[in-house]
Amino acid sequence: MADYLIRVLPKNFNFRAFGVYLPQCVEEARRRQGLSPVATAALGRALAGVALLSADLKFGKILIQINGGGPLGEILAEADYQGNLRGLVKNPQVHLPPENKKLPVGKAVGKDGFINIVRDYGLKEIYQSSSALLSGEIAEDLAYYLTTSEQIPSACALGVLVNTDGSVITAGGFLIQKLPEANEAEIFYLEKRLSEIKPVTEYLSQGLKIEEILQEIFGEIEILEKREIRYKCTCSLERVEEALIALGKGELVEMIKEGEPIEVTCEFCKERYKISLERLKELLEEIERRKACLD
Repeated sequence: MADYLIRVLPKNFNFRAFGVYLPQCVEEARRRQGLSPVATAALGRALAGVALLSADLKFGKILIQINGGGPLGEILAEADYQGNLRGLVKNPQVHLPPENKKLPVGKAVGKDGFINIVRDYGLKEIYQSSSALLSGEIAEDLAYYLTTSEQIPSACALGVLVNTDGSVITAGGFLIQKLPEANEAEIFYLEKRLSEIKPVTEYLSQGLKIEEILQEIFGEIEILEKREIRYKCTCSLERVEEALIALGKGELVEMIKEGEPIEVTCEFCKERYKISLERLKELLEEIERRKACLD
């Protein structure tokens, strides 16, 4: 089954909900970046979180940046309106032993830092805001960010189940947000229900779909939209060359003086781009042409 994202409306409650199922995306990230089990779990949660935030996108993209001061370092996860996800962990080889049979994601991420959300709608302005981390567990931190920074009372559950060989068994999560019409009784019901349910990965590993987990919480639901998602980087040779041009004439001249082709590796997908010496000279000429057009 392909990875997917859903938008849901509970029929008898004034909430809205989003669900994501993405084991293939997380496994692709793990494979490309050589992630340790705890790094896989952390990045997988971040990818699930940013996918959920992207559910309303009609254009543009959203980035989650997490830095809690833990051994994993900075975590980045990005999703666009077409369902493409990508992400990275600064220190992908961090190994921490399980605690109570669970990977210690909170300890690996740390909680002495922030979660930052960047929304790029393709306009002149990029919108970003942040909040302090509560636990480093990511789901709790994302819900706290939405509640405090965006004033949208939210509840979030994210999970990644990793096999003994490090591969991903399952991954997914959900995000529930209060609508203005929700009353105290509904809020009390939701809080109680969320305290009773099992971890997301426990349901998913038993064969339940993410929409069935939301049915466990709300009863009858209406699925407004379901769309496929995938791990797909936005890098390309053209983008790499534009980045080299942006470095400026001086930098390119120094590269050419070295007399060797250069290799650029994308941090998100580890794709390697080799730029020949001749091509570097052509890029230098392109800088001169662009400069002449501006003069």
